[in-house]
Amino acid sequence: MITSIVLAIVMGIDAFTLGMGVAFKGVRLKWVLALSFTVGLFHTLMPLAGMIAGHYIGAILGQAAVYAGGSVMLLLGAHMSYHALWGERDYVMNPFSIWGMIVFAIGVSLDSFSVGISLGLFAQHVAMTVIFFGIAGGFAACLGLLLGRHLAGWMGKYGEVVGGAVLIAWGLKFIL
Repeated sequence: MITSIVLAIVMGIDAFTLGMGVAFKGVRLKWVLALSFTVGLFHTLMPLAGMIAGHYIGAILGQAAVYAGGSVMLLLGAHMSYHALWGERDYVMNPFSIWGMIVFAIGVSLDSFSVGISLGLFAQHVAMTVIFFGIAGGFAACLGLLLGRHLAGWMGKYGEVVGGAVLIAWGLKFIL
């Protein structure tokens, strides 16, 4: 259960920092609520789909799947940290339209799908995990959007680096 909560918070950090980045364009309260709800919804659905896929992979591959899941977390954390430090985020679509909001929410939640695969391999409690992910993602996106103008770029990449480091640590824990 602790693993699920920590990972939900880590995945929420990404939603928080991306929300802050989007808020620099200016955001109205109605879009804060709509975008936060959509991110929370996709932060629930994506890890659920990943956990289902991970469960079946685990049943087929056994212990090798545990090492693979830990490796996925480790690589995801390294990828997240790398892009926070040296990558650039471009917003191709306007996140303040219906389609843009959905594309944004899916993009923010893709890493939750990958983590969900790993969690599915470790047979975590599915309902509680996806609830944690959804609440953390939606709340973090809302907080990021609301604080975006005030904090400018202060936490941006450093928050993602911390999140990446936590994923690397969890990945190593499962591998070792």
